Amino acid sequence: MLPLGVIDMNCELVDPEGLQNELKTLKSANVDGVMVDCWWGIVEGNAPQLYNWSGYKKLFQIVREHKLKLQVVMSFHKCGGNVGDDVHIPLPKWVTEIGQTNPDIYFTDREGRRNTECLTWGIDKERVLKGRTAVEAYFDYMRSFRVEFDEFFEAGIISEIEVGLGPCGELRYPSYPAEHGWKYPGIGEFQCYDKYLMKSLSKAAELRGHLFWAKCPNNAGSYNSAPYETRFFCDGGDYDSYYGRFFLNWYSRVLIDHGDRVLALANLAFEGTCISAKISGIHWWYKTASHAAELTAGFYNPSNRDGYAPIAAMLSKHGVGLNFTCVEMRTLDQNEDFPEALADPEGLVWQVLNAAWDACIPVASENALPCYDREGYNKILENAKPRHDPDGRHLSVFTYLRLSPALMERHNFIEFERFVKRMHGEAVK
Repeated sequence: MLPLGVIDMNCELVDPEGLQNELKTLKSANVDGVMVDCWWGIVEGNAPQLYNWSGYKKLFQIVREHKLKLQVVMSFHKCGGNVGDDVHIPLPKWVTEIGQTNPDIYFTDREGRRNTECLTWGIDKERVLKGRTAVEAYFDYMRSFRVEFDEFFEAGIISEIEVGLGPCGELRYPSYPAEHGWKYPGIGEFQCYDKYLMKSLSKAAELRGHLFWAKCPNNAGSYNSAPYETRFFCDGGDYDSYYGRFFLNWYSRVLIDHGDRVLALANLAFEGTCISAKISGIHWWYKTASHAAELTAGFYNPSNRDGYAPIAAMLSKHGVGLNFTCVEMRTLDQNEDFPEALADPEGLVWQVLNAAWDACIPVASENALPCYDREGYNKILENAKPRHDPDGRHLSVFTYLRLSPALMERHNFIEFERFVKRMHGEAVK
């Protein structure tokens, strides 16, 4: 992954010479290509349907000169405020102006706090963006990109498009925002209090014949609660009641339907190109019955239900690959550092990869946190090519987070080169 700020707010390439040198070094280590975010807030920043791709043009030409491939992310979210974010790129100016008079275009929590990181899926089909729905705005942007960079598609230089589907580009609700005071390992909060999603919930309750279910749980704690402190998520809690199941089913269905709609249009825009969607690895509270942190993020995955199979089925319907984070994490480390979080990243990775492989879709991955040591690399290799898998299943792509001065330090880069060789199947002592 290229640095987040490689293109500035004026859509200009920030340091072409520095980038040339780094790409040369990466190529010498036999890296296949680089990933770059195409930020909605930069490209369509000033006015609807006025796209400026100039900096990306220069960037892509340099990548092509170094005979590297490109994975491009359609980034429909804001950058800034998340782990590792070192630049600030808001949503397009004209969108945030709409948000000043209609704040319901954003995901909203129980206290009415708005999250300006991305648009609520409640407006996917509402014409609130100067005559367009959110989904139409995403489609127009993707189509403009496809036309603009046709030669790079035709030459096979753009090998994959990852479609942003939510905060951090991930298909999830923004249930654990640091800016609202969340700290690890809090369970997070449901994010469906904007008027559009509340209308959808009312409709679902009406269809079910129980109008009094048209409400969100009032006993689900707050951002930094633990599951056992709440009546909703505790063992035997309301999450498993008739109402709880209805609500969680609706909440996760909204997430899957959003992915379904946007990916159907991505397939139209990028016909014939590999497309992927990113799913976040919410591994804390995985060892409890309710899996509270996953539930607030929209993954309906308590211990008595597989919440990732329906997502994999939706991706499979569109021939879209699944990109999953946190493959480098070790459950043992988590238990040592945060024993109270009852986390199990390895159990989660195992579940999600198998859900995807069972649906016969390609699985890509990336590390969630910076990684420079052999132990971390070994964990990635283990997940990339599970040693004793009788079917020989393995990851289709691994994208390393992130090109940085620290990675370029000699001792770190030597270790990284060794990792790349092993990823390519070379025997290394």
